[in-house]
Amino acid sequence: MTKNQVFTILQRAGGIRAARIITEHKKNLTWIHTLYIAHKLRRGVPVAKIIHKKWFYGLPFYTNRHTLDPRPDTETLVATVISDTQPESNLRILDLGTGTGCIICSLAKNIYGASGVAVDKSRSALRVAQKNIKNFGLKEKVKTRRANFYKPQRFNEKFDIIVSNPPYIAQNDSRVNFGALHDPKIALYAKENGLFAYKQISKHAHEWIKNDGKLYIEIGINQGADIKNIFIQNGWDLSRCENDLGGIERVLVFTRAHQ
Repeated sequence: MTKNQVFTILQRAGGIRAARIITEHKKNLTWIHTLYIAHKLRRGVPVAKIIHKKWFYGLPFYTNRHTLDPRPDTETLVATVISDTQPESNLRILDLGTGTGCIICSLAKNIYGASGVAVDKSRSALRVAQKNIKNFGLKEKVKTRRANFYKPQRFNEKFDIIVSNPPYIAQNDSRVNFGALHDPKIALYAKENGLFAYKQISKHAHEWIKNDGKLYIEIGINQGADIKNIFIQNGWDLSRCENDLGGIERVLVFTRAHQ
């Protein structure tokens, strides 16, 4: 079939933007493959899940059904960390719930001398992170570890920076974007009205961070007050807050509370 025929079918299924991106990434599509992709588009499968690529902070990340697609909101988290760092600082970074590895890879590529450890409890997600780490030439800088940050973990070091975009959607929240239904639930939903991950991080992160270290977390809409209280009650000081491009409070920065 011709390229115009492929484009027309995909446009009818998912719109002109989706058709343009897919035909740019997938050449010489067969009739069967085109219909298969069109079926996915009608089901609301995001384009990133079809072409297995999502750009984030200027880098093309591999993604699949086992990981949360990198989102623009999370670029605010990366930008906040970068704005706080000095050149040649040789920072050690711990990324909790790394998924595709988009946060720690973006930091390692943009902060000279930065390195660290990417943690996830999903073996499938870690394979995606490892693929991206390799693709960006970061195998010597970023190591992966399968671990559940909801429990105490022993690392052989303490880190300058801890970053995390944990699951923060309440389990009964019906406002989830349709495309997110194709992301792994483990990366989206959390118990206790979406606050469970923050409670666990606030309890355990003291053991993983240096005395003068900083902890950066992404939060959901209208969660700021609750999460600030959780961390303050567990021995952290709020350093600052950052809004995303939509003006929504998206990133909180904490330091150890002074005794």
